[in-house]
Amino acid sequence: MKALLLAIVAASTMLVAAQANAADASALAQKSGCLACHSIDKKVLGPAYKEVAAKYKGDKSAEAKLVAKVKAGGSGVWGPMPMPPMSPQVKDADITTIVQWILSL
Repeated sequence: MKALLLAIVAASTMLVAAQANAADASALAQKSGCLACHSIDKKVLGPAYKEVAAKYKGDKSAEAKLVAKVKAGGSGVWGPMPMPPMSPQVKDADITTIVQWILSL
């Protein structure tokens, strides 16, 4: 019984931490200007983050690809609208945090 209680407490702690990390990443995306062109569940100028997560689901190299794309910018993957480069104005660690959050959706 004690082990079950400890497992429940540990799972609850991880869930709260994951929710806090998602909130932090969402705030970071807002602060970095990402949400001017993207949203979580609908296309704005760029694709919805859930579309991005679905497209790259199961792709082990997705995080590295997307971090590089966000840093350098680009166009053509989701349509003709170019995405401006976000580096150096957004820190590399912040870009990685945002990309990890997007892929978790």
